[in-house]
Amino acid sequence: MSLAPAHAPAPSAATPRQRHVLSPGARRLLTRLPRLVGTLLAVSFLTFMLTSLLPGDPALTILGENASDEQIAALRDDLGLDDPLPERYVVWLGDALQGDLGVSYRTGQDVTEAIRERLPVTIELGLVSLAMSLLVSIPLAIWSAYRAGGALDRVLTTTSFGLMSMPSFMLAMFLIIVFAVELGWLPSTGWVPLSEDPAGNIQSVILPAIALGANEIAIFMRILRSDLITTLRQDSIAMARSKGLSTSRIMLFHALRPSSLSLLTVVGVQIGAIVGGSVIIETMFALPGVGRLLVDSIAERDLITVQGLALVIGASVVIVNFLTDAIYSLVDPRIRDGRDR
Repeated sequence: MSLAPAHAPAPSAATPRQRHVLSPGARRLLTRLPRLVGTLLAVSFLTFMLTSLLPGDPALTILGENASDEQIAALRDDLGLDDPLPERYVVWLGDALQGDLGVSYRTGQDVTEAIRERLPVTIELGLVSLAMSLLVSIPLAIWSAYRAGGALDRVLTTTSFGLMSMPSFMLAMFLIIVFAVELGWLPSTGWVPLSEDPAGNIQSVILPAIALGANEIAIFMRILRSDLITTLRQDSIAMARSKGLSTSRIMLFHALRPSSLSLLTVVGVQIGAIVGGSVIIETMFALPGVGRLLVDSIAERDLITVQGLALVIGASVVIVNFLTDAIYSLVDPRIRDGRDR
């Protein structure tokens, strides 16, 4: 008895090619990239126009009134001041993208090199002041929100108003008089690199960081306190309390995270204020940073250096704000899952 040949199994349906689908958070950032590029181009154009909007001859402004006609003509040819404005901008932007910000006609130093030498001081000062502001303001905001309306809350609120109304240079003078002149605990001027003497570096950065970050402490604390009070009134917090969770766990893991979005926004915005404030603080404490270089360049009419500094500072603030927006998707699941709209 012959057996019928077994039929070959039908071929399985072809598996569709897997596609890599971007998450809503990634799509959100990609849609904002053109805005970032457009903003950076606007910053670069406004920076470039610094030498074109000055009254009179920019070459004469840079070289000074004692410059000869030959020197002025050579500088105009070097800067391309006789070329059409769009052509000059394209050439300047191309050089800037390659890291060439020109050469200072006052010192003869490459502007990019001058910024690179001084940038670590400004970055360290900004990071220390920002870290100090967050480390102080977050615990105070949590305690103030938990005891809202209490005696400590009223004291902290009043103190924050005082810090917000005090200019950084006034606080800097107070710190210098008290801790440097009267007590002699810390130096009033000068800078010690971290690579040379860590202890000396800490001593040289403490007073400038406090003067620069005190105002931010008040701003961060008030913003976070207000959002925490609102969050603590939500049903999710009441449910967490009904489960018997401790107060510290509720405040740190259930209330702080959803209340930190406004704080992140303000931190990103205040980066620009910290950079601007470093101009005054670095000058008062004689710190060799980018802010002091900007002040000295303006005083010496070193427009090429001012132009390079303005571009670096402006682009840095724009990029930091973009990165702050990118962190939102890590903090708030609604944005990460595309539910922010």
